[in-house]
Amino acid sequence: MIVKKIRITATDLILLAGVGAAGVWLLYQATVQVQYRWNWQAVPQYLLRLDAPSGRWVPGLILQGVLVTLRLSVWATILALIIGTVMGLFRTSCSRYRRMIGSGYVELIRNIPVLVWIFIFYYFIGDRLLPAIGISRATFLDTGPLSGILRLLVAEPARVPIFISGTVALAVYEGAYITEIIRAGIQSIDKGQWEASSGLGFTRTQQLRHIIFPQALRRVMPPLAGQFISTIKDSAIVSVISIQELTFQGMELMAATFLTFEVWITILAIYFVICLACSLLVERFELHLKKETRPA
Repeated sequence: MIVKKIRITATDLILLAGVGAAGVWLLYQATVQVQYRWNWQAVPQYLLRLDAPSGRWVPGLILQGVLVTLRLSVWATILALIIGTVMGLFRTSCSRYRRMIGSGYVELIRNIPVLVWIFIFYYFIGDRLLPAIGISRATFLDTGPLSGILRLLVAEPARVPIFISGTVALAVYEGAYITEIIRAGIQSIDKGQWEASSGLGFTRTQQLRHIIFPQALRRVMPPLAGQFISTIKDSAIVSVISIQELTFQGMELMAATFLTFEVWITILAIYFVICLACSLLVERFELHLKKETRPA
């Protein structure tokens, strides 16, 4: 194994000094110039708090928001993968009609601001679609085993409809980007693979299933993992429709306690830690894929 030595140049030192000076200046402005009374000791109770009746530690408002953000991101990513895979196959289909559907979906969603899309879906689509398929009945499932499953995997029963609406809206938005990732992965496979499998008598479905898609999947896994990180950050936008994720809890907490800097610095740090952990996992995964594809 070859270990490369890291060389630090004068330019690196100048940039480091500049970043350090900017950090010191910002710290000075925040602590001396701004007339603000810091109260960091009030923050831990909003992460974990001791429940007096039960005597157990329970999640505070901020940690509750983290759990909702993770649930929202996971479900939105799963649904976006389904949508993106189908539309990615449409984008590379031999059928002109399917290609038009896939292209139309991508161009429509990618050219609408995400905030506008969330409002359009929530007020004009979700508000009509969810009651029509009976999702709103979940608001009456306040007792029984199903309510416990809903609380664990989705949200409080009374908030299931709005959670599903936000999840689907976010998934449709993220699905447009996953569509392009899948399309690029399929089109990156050499044409010789198509020709060889066609010469063996494979149908197009069999080509995709047995030859093309397994190879494309290996190539698109890293960008798909990166898209999951993007979904975590984009999930903050659904706070505008009152889904109690991390950003929403931060706004509510700031309005109630006036701990503006403490709350938002804490939330920033939480987002950073979550996204950094996912980035490191993606990096490890990419290294693992490179080792598997490296010729012996």
